[in-house]
Parts: sequence; structure tokens; C-alpha cells
Amino acid sequence: MISPQRSLIDLNLKDIWAYRDLLALLIHRDFVSFYKQTILGPLWFFIQPLLTTITFTVIFGQLARLSTDGLPKPLFYMAGITVWNYFAECLNKTSTVFKDNAGIYGKVYFPRLIVPLNIVISNLLRFSIQFVLFLGCLLFYHFKGISFHFTWTIAIFPFIILLSALQGLGLGMIIASLTVKYRDILFLVGFGLQLLMYSTTVIYPLSTTPENLRWIIAANPMTAVIETFRYGVLGKGSFNLMSIGYSFICASFLLLMGIILFNKAEKNFIDTI
Repeated sequence: MISPQRSLIDLNLKDIWAYRDLLALLIHRDFVSFYKQTILGPLWFFIQPLLTTITFTVIFGQLARLSTDGLPKPLFYMAGITVWNYFAECLNKTSTVFKDNAGIYGKVYFPRLIVPLNIVISNLLRFSIQFVLFLGCLLFYHFKGISFHFTWTIAIFPFIILLSALQGLGLGMIIASLTVKYRDILFLVGFGLQLLMYSTTVIYPLSTTPENLRWIIAANPMTAVIETFRYGVLGKGSFNLMSIGYSFICASFLLLMGIILFNKAEKNFIDTI
């Protein structure tokens, strides 16, 4: 049967829903395979952000003596790391989706967008586990008498996480589509993620950024996400409706471009990958 050519911005939601069992299977596979044949197993979900927090506390907090807006250094860094890791993992794994799944893509039909969606949902489960670690850190300092408080912006917490997911997914699909022809782009992803992180407020508050450089930090759409998260759960940081709107526009644009390029690349990538 001959069918009309599918639009480049078609999400193919009907097929994705029809293959929801495959999506659930892929999510389970990724979650289990993450700690399979490891000694510590699921504990790695806690160990990785904990080690990163300790490293940042020593290097940026103790040695560089960067301000943390009056918050305990581990709590400040863990808040930023928890949100940033979700974005970074979505981007990093989506960027290699064609290379990592060339075998299954070439053997059987299913909606190709299922794999990027699986990455976002699988990482959301890991984010939830790491968020529990952050809450544990929060309770620890609460019982030590450290002053911080929730604000009303915690109510838009799901929207903040959605922005992280959409930015990671969109940018990851753009990179994945480009690597079909230009594989060396993948070598720049890790370095690029590091630069992106340093241009957010993961390791320093926006309030201490020099005025002449603040626009660079504000231009990164993840800055508003991290600042709003900190403001919601710690009462520190900043909330700006225009910044959130800017982040939403960037996320929407990246997702739209990602879908267009992904749908275009998946039609013939198997011949070039």
C-alpha cells in the first residue's frame, strides 16, 4: 500500500501509542542494564551525584571560595547538579541514538521517536532517585538548624523538569541527526556540555556574576531552570517570569528543530551510519 509522505514535523503519536509496550520494555531494559554486572548496583544512582557534589564543594567551595548565596555548599551544589544531570543525560544519550541503535533500527519497524522518548523517561526515573538524595541532604541541614524555606515556585516544579527534558531531547536529536553525516561532532558533545554547565549557575549564584558577564549566563536557557529550582526548594536564587518564558521558547524551538531533523535523518541514516 502506497501512503503519502509523512511530514517532517509529524510526531506520529498514534504509532507511538500503539507501540507503548515496546516503550515500556525499553525503559525497563535501560534501567536494569545501567547497574547490571556492577558491584554496587543501584547505589550508583546515589554515588555519582554525591561524588560530584563533594568534588564541587572542595574545588569551588573550599579552594576557589565561590559564594553559595549563604547556603551550605553541598546543598547549593547538589541542587544545581540534580537538575543539570537530568538535562545532560537526556542530551548526551539522545545525541548517540542512531549510532547506539543502528542494529535494531535496521531490522524492524517501529516509530523511531520511541527511542529518544525512552531516554527521557528512563532518565526521569534516575532523576527521581537522585532527587530523593537531595531531599535527604535537605533534611540533614534542616535538623542542623540551617535556615532555608520553600517558596511558591515549587508548585511549577513539574514544568521546570519538563523544560530540562525538552531542551535535552531537542538538542540531542539535532546533534544525533547531524552525526549521521558528521560523526566527529560526537567528540565535541562532552566538551560542549562542560562549557554549557559553566555558563549556568550550577557552581555559582547569579547574584555574584559580574554585570558585564551576566547576560552570557542568562542567555543559557538552563540558567532559568536551575535558578527557579533553587528558589523553589531553598528560597535562594531568583525567579523571573521572562527568563522562564525565554527558556520555554528555546526548549520549544530546539524540540521543533530536533523533530524536523530527526524525521529527515531517520529516513536514510541506515545507509550512511
